[in-house]
Amino acid sequence: MHPSGHHGIAALNRSRPLRVLVCAVALVGLGACSGYGDGTFGLTSLVTPYKIDILQGNVVTREQSQLLKPGMTRLQVRDVLGSPLLTSVFHAERWDYVFTYKRQGQEPQSRKVTAFFKGDVLDRVEADELPSEAEFVASLDSRRKPGKVPQLEATPEQLKAFHERNPVTPVKTPPSAPADASYPPLEGAGSAR
Repeated sequence: MHPSGHHGIAALNRSRPLRVLVCAVALVGLGACSGYGDGTFGLTSLVTPYKIDILQGNVVTREQSQLLKPGMTRLQVRDVLGSPLLTSVFHAERWDYVFTYKRQGQEPQSRKVTAFFKGDVLDRVEADELPSEAEFVASLDSRRKPGKVPQLEATPEQLKAFHERNPVTPVKTPPSAPADASYPPLEGAGSAR
């Protein structure tokens, strides 16, 4: 027997436990896959892919829709609602404002507002149930629990305390030029471009 052959067999015998270990891990992994989807609690139920929030279209609130009155011009309607999402050459007398919002773990929101015109004048508006501005903002913030909207007004005592902590320093204005001052022309009188 050749001496190198003897060492080859010994090396093969030493790697056998490693091969057995690799095969055992592979079999356990395959066995774990067979239980996937049978309703058992596992790692796959803990790990879910992140899905971004999708906000599309024109946000129209109840306050905005209440500003619309028949007889307004198209420009006035655009000032209140913004540019329409959908305009069509075939329906030139109609502007559609469509809004959709999709968030993981919540029902998708979808609303539509349609402004109908006669010529350049608003005739009527048809709209789904619209949220107030505060309701819409609250629906975007998934971490905040709905509750009482905080008052955004300071009392006179709070204003006084604020002014005491933050004194106003007067800004010095530069002296103005005397009224009778005359300045040379910026360009020569006869220069032409």
